[in-house]
Amino acid sequence: MPSNYSQPLNQPKNILILGGTIESRKLAEKLVDDPNFRVITSLAGRTNLILKIPGELRIGGFGGIQGLIEYLQRAQIDFLIDATHPFATQISHNAAIAAQGLGIPHLVLVRKPWQREREDNWLEVEKMEEAAKIAFNYGKVLLTIGRQQLEYFAENPKSPNKITWFLIRSIEAPNIQILNSQILLERPPFSLESEKELLIKHQIEAIVSKNSGGTETYHKILAARELRIPIIMVQRPVIAKVDQVETMDQAIAWLNDS
Repeated sequence: MPSNYSQPLNQPKNILILGGTIESRKLAEKLVDDPNFRVITSLAGRTNLILKIPGELRIGGFGGIQGLIEYLQRAQIDFLIDATHPFATQISHNAAIAAQGLGIPHLVLVRKPWQREREDNWLEVEKMEEAAKIAFNYGKVLLTIGRQQLEYFAENPKSPNKITWFLIRSIEAPNIQILNSQILLERPPFSLESEKELLIKHQIEAIVSKNSGGTETYHKILAARELRIPIIMVQRPVIAKVDQVETMDQAIAWLNDS
């Protein structure tokens, strides 16, 4: 379905950034003062703690692929940049289909995944349910997966005398209750010393993490490495075959060349 609108000459191009990450916020900061662009950032609205984002802001879902298509047409979007979390698979899938259907230039800005070092003890799995099965083999586990998919850790298969205890770190309180757990509400970034202190204080035996990449939470990887704590690392889902870059400068170059 080709795009059926066009902008008048010398008018700013409308950019929709699918956000929710530090990269999306920084990209908006770089673009908002450029007179060639009108920047709109869309957030899913899963957290109430929204940091200030320059430019225009919309919050909430689109209502699936058709809802996104209708929004892109209504807002006369010229460029669609997917800068969501690497594990936000549904919106990324919808964005790829909607942009292709309308003929809108579409880019994925994805941060580099963390790379396993020789000193790391990673137990790499494809899905969160696999991570949960392994986690229940340990006594005290730090969950650093956000609020999503916690249901896999709710059913403790151990006997009453051998129950895994979870320290659940999240920006906001989870919507699901897990017995024998403690909630820790914190927003990154975290320092190496604070991460080591946390792991030692709670006698953490294993960490469950998504391979989100980036620098804001990487110190937990370094802390686990130094303390020789295993990390149950959930690998990233496969990204759709669309244009992809890893830096904001590359994203801006893509915009200027499109």
